[in-house]
Amino acid sequence: MSTSAQADKQIAWTNQLEKLGAEHGFFRQIDAEHKALFLRGDDTLVVTFDNLDDARQKVEDRLPWGVKFINSQGWSALGIAAHGWTWYRTEEVCDFFDELRDSKFFDQFKRVVFYGTSMAGYAAAAFSSAAPGATVIALSPQATLDRDITGGWETRFRAAWRRDFDGRYGYAPEEVATARKAWVFYDPYTGQDAIHAALFRHPNTTHIRCRHFGHNLGSVMSMMGVLKPVVYGLVNDDLDEFGVYRLLRSRRTLPYYQKLLLKRLQEMKRPRLTYRYCHAVLKASHPARRPHFANQMNQIARQLDLPAYDPGKISP
Repeated sequence: MSTSAQADKQIAWTNQLEKLGAEHGFFRQIDAEHKALFLRGDDTLVVTFDNLDDARQKVEDRLPWGVKFINSQGWSALGIAAHGWTWYRTEEVCDFFDELRDSKFFDQFKRVVFYGTSMAGYAAAAFSSAAPGATVIALSPQATLDRDITGGWETRFRAAWRRDFDGRYGYAPEEVATARKAWVFYDPYTGQDAIHAALFRHPNTTHIRCRHFGHNLGSVMSMMGVLKPVVYGLVNDDLDEFGVYRLLRSRRTLPYYQKLLLKRLQEMKRPRLTYRYCHAVLKASHPARRPHFANQMNQIARQLDLPAYDPGKISP
């Protein structure tokens, strides 16, 4: 697609957002990099953040991330969309949230929730201080990308290193202290994510350890079919920590998760444990559909003189 055709689609899509905002709430071009769309529903407001230039998504065919699901529940939605990996670190975005706070925009809602993943998870935590008493749901969030703090261990997200993380809404663990409740989801085996999560130390924060989910744990939860139930329960404040973990236990039968765990075991160089895990997966599922696990089991069997894969003995 030519550059001019892409630009035409962007303009048409922006016009659609403007029309939606005019009919159901408001639309704001915050600055050259950021847009905001508010769609009014009931007295629960969910604020989400999005990267419109994520190559995995078709901008012209969708609302800002999460808005469609939020509206389907009858909730009000405020979607903040970025063009690029900005981490929302512009003066204009900070001014926008100052304006919402000072105009008491958030006060008209009985419940306010800030929700996002990775870069958007950082923003959900950082900008939540504009609405004290809000709930924060942050998946794999960064605490900050200030090089004075993260320079020795955070080697990802180079595009944001030039951004200013000082000043207003800068250090997410401090900003989230005004929240009524903060939920931080992360994979403890993803090193940088675990360090970021550890920086969220305020007593209002509950850490949810999503072992072996990786950085994109929201996608894994979605494939498991639990992302929407988890978010729904946390927004409505009728799901506790035990309930979240109960929902996450369904990961054990998810093929994608099983492959993630197998890869992790291989990286740990634990052949006997890997062998037993392949055996367990094959026993619990149809072996003919899991050739990768059978091949891995046979490879280790040859190395360690263990029994080879036998579909007659392993079949469930």
